[in-house]
Amino acid sequence: MHAITIPEPGGPEALVWAEVPDPVPGEGEVLVEVVASAVNRADVLQRQGFYNPPPGSSPHPGLECAGRITAVGPGVSGWSVGDEVCALLVGGGYAERVVVPAGQLLPVPKGIDLATAAALPEVACTVWSNVFMIAHLRPGETLLVHGGGSGIGTMAIQLAKAVGAKVVVTAGSPEKLARCAELGADVLIDYRTQDFVEELHRATDGAGADVILDIMGAKYLDRNVQALAVSGRLVVIGLQGGVKGELNLGALLAKRAAVMATTLRARPLEEKAAIVAAVREHVWPLVEGGTVRPVVDRTLPMPEAAEAHRLLESGAHVGKILLLAP
Repeated sequence: MHAITIPEPGGPEALVWAEVPDPVPGEGEVLVEVVASAVNRADVLQRQGFYNPPPGSSPHPGLECAGRITAVGPGVSGWSVGDEVCALLVGGGYAERVVVPAGQLLPVPKGIDLATAAALPEVACTVWSNVFMIAHLRPGETLLVHGGGSGIGTMAIQLAKAVGAKVVVTAGSPEKLARCAELGADVLIDYRTQDFVEELHRATDGAGADVILDIMGAKYLDRNVQALAVSGRLVVIGLQGGVKGELNLGALLAKRAAVMATTLRARPLEEKAAIVAAVREHVWPLVEGGTVRPVVDRTLPMPEAAEAHRLLESGAHVGKILLLAP
């Protein structure tokens, strides 16, 4: 088969479409013929040599895909050859075929075409696990989402609104903020021209955010703690603003607040399976009912993954960038 390979870490040009060995499903796994994958920030880090796949997993980038099952390994039940699926992956999505643990498969939601379904697994699992399973966002609470125009951001806005929360977003342009408003965001903050702590407190009568979903890490740590409400929960899922920051424990104590940090890729299979099952139970009905929808900026042929990475790194997109297998 063909896949995107990374012979040497580097810029987007490091991504090379090449012939590689076919994967073979083992115990508890299925083989999926990929129709589409999607680009995530973690793929860029892997390409740069900063985020290597876990030992024993596919060396190719790609944390999600959609396609059709072409083979079923021993010990798999509930899935058959020919089923149309989307999947959360540990890697290998930028390829014509990929092996997937059965617990990380999802049926394609009714009303969503197969290729577009590739935009769902990573963002749905990330947002549901962090905002709801870990931070326990409740109806009537306020969620602050940094990077509202990203794939994660566009999903977080919709899911939070679906459960009856107030949503505050930051983004870097009026155009992105307008798209966030279309998805249901209540308060729009341009981080280039506004102070998000001041604007958030103004919008919440000084209360702050009950939950913050953060992709920046160190750069925003102090201000995020300032922005938290009493009993607030800050969940850090990205480090675009650095890895080391100073945490004011006094401010955290005074608010009886919590800071949590998570990744999804390296979690054990059983944890990922539990997250995928929760997404199927709670998120899929919202997608099938039209309350939540995948937001796709554009699609590109998979061999042109380098161009997709350039687009992601430019920040000019809203939602997901898809790669279509040949």
